[in-house]
Amino acid sequence: MDSLGRSEERRYLPAGDGALVVEFGTEIDRTVSEKVMALDAALAAAPLPGMIETMPSFRSLLVQFDPLVTDATAVETALRALDATPTTATGIGRRWRLPACYHGEFGPDLRDVAQHAGTSVDALIADHSGLWHHVYMIGFLPGAPYMGDMPAPLDLPRRQNPRVRVPQGSVAIAVGLTVIYPVESPGGWNLLGRCPVPLFAPNQSAPALLSPGDQVQFDPVAPERYAEIGAAIAAGEWLAEREAML
Repeated sequence: MDSLGRSEERRYLPAGDGALVVEFGTEIDRTVSEKVMALDAALAAAPLPGMIETMPSFRSLLVQFDPLVTDATAVETALRALDATPTTATGIGRRWRLPACYHGEFGPDLRDVAQHAGTSVDALIADHSGLWHHVYMIGFLPGAPYMGDMPAPLDLPRRQNPRVRVPQGSVAIAVGLTVIYPVESPGGWNLLGRCPVPLFAPNQSAPALLSPGDQVQFDPVAPERYAEIGAAIAAGEWLAEREAML
């Protein structure tokens, strides 16, 4: 088996006449995600004839193509042939350190989550901010990252009563994952804090700040510092901290 995962682990599923889904597994798993990202990187380096774009998800990669140039059979044949070309996801993505305020109104579910986890609020903040969160995919809203993986004590279900309005930038956990809400929207996840950094800018060449394969660590800040960073961002005087993946 090569580093992309041999064909017995893959399923090739048509998605209309202009796309093919390559499915690597049935679970949300870091190893599966690495295979998705490795294939995505291989296709970025050597696009298939007629390929328009790729879209990674938790456990699959959608390959969109121009049906006037190629078809699903030809794309599947080319993808199967790519199995023989070893590649890895090493070095894919970036590391980001994003500020997050876990205090007061910014983290309305902190105490409930800490009680559920059998820990203190301070320990919960330290645990959550101490993780490097793996970006599995960009999800239900433009720029919204689904990130893992929460340790077992923080693997909580969604709230029984979703909120009608979740503020923009809210950092929330549920089902073993962390998300950041890029805009105000309804939501049923447990809110731990808030990040002032915009995640989606439609006027940019790359509108989404984060990409699948990135790693995110949160830097806890006080409310005063949160406000300062927000003002600096509004004035164009602050950029999110990032570094190449090791």
